Amino acid sequence: MRALALLLLVPVAAGCGAGAVRVPVPTPDAAGARLCAGLRLPEKVHGLERRDTSPESPLTAAWGSPAIALRCGVPRPPALVPTSQLVTVNGVDWFGQPADRPVTFTAVARQVYVEVTVPPKYSPPGDVLVELGAAISATIPKKPEGQI
Repeated sequence: MRALALLLLVPVAAGCGAGAVRVPVPTPDAAGARLCAGLRLPEKVHGLERRDTSPESPLTAAWGSPAIALRCGVPRPPALVPTSQLVTVNGVDWFGQPADRPVTFTAVARQVYVEVTVPPKYSPPGDVLVELGAAISATIPKKPEGQI
């Protein structure tokens, strides 16, 4: 029981300090992985320094504490439907969840889905989406019109 309690604390502790941030690694197909590999992310987001992620992966990134986390090549969000409300920030369409107070935003209508988790501390999240959206729009092509 004690070992289980210690295992549950490891991810929380990793996200609190200056060490690596635990970010689950997505598993895109080969084409998605190639697109994600081309993503050139900034060293700072919202004035926050980039941090290492655990496990290390070119598909994940993090900045600050609490960490703003990015995952490239995630699956389509299950709640995303053609009538979902999207927010467009500098040409990138974002689907926010939960709908009433989004913390996780997924760039949609792109060849690869990119997920960004923005802790409430950094509210409103628009600045973060602007900064990361520039890298996404420069690297990940849009899907054909009307596809999300």
